[in-house]
Amino acid sequence: MATAPEPAPGEGPVRPVSVSLHEGTIAALKARTGKRGMSAYVEALIQRQLERDRLRELIEDAEADHGPVDQAAVEAKRALLRGDAAGSADAA
Repeated sequence: MATAPEPAPGEGPVRPVSVSLHEGTIAALKARTGKRGMSAYVEALIQRQLERDRLRELIEDAEADHGPVDQAAVEAKRALLRGDAAGSADAA
């Protein structure tokens, strides 16, 4: 019998877990979300951090295979995305 794959972040049933947070963090969280919105807010934060962690791992793998990113090329692409005329000539 095959086992089901692990659910991806944001999928699967919801179940309670216990975490320890500083009182000031809890107060700020409650002020921002209200008592009933805390779980959804924390879930979104964790999912975003997991995405960032995975992106960092992908970048590190790519840099290991192809060398470091050319920052001038990155800035040229950013200028192109922003529509900056000065940067778009070098973006190609």
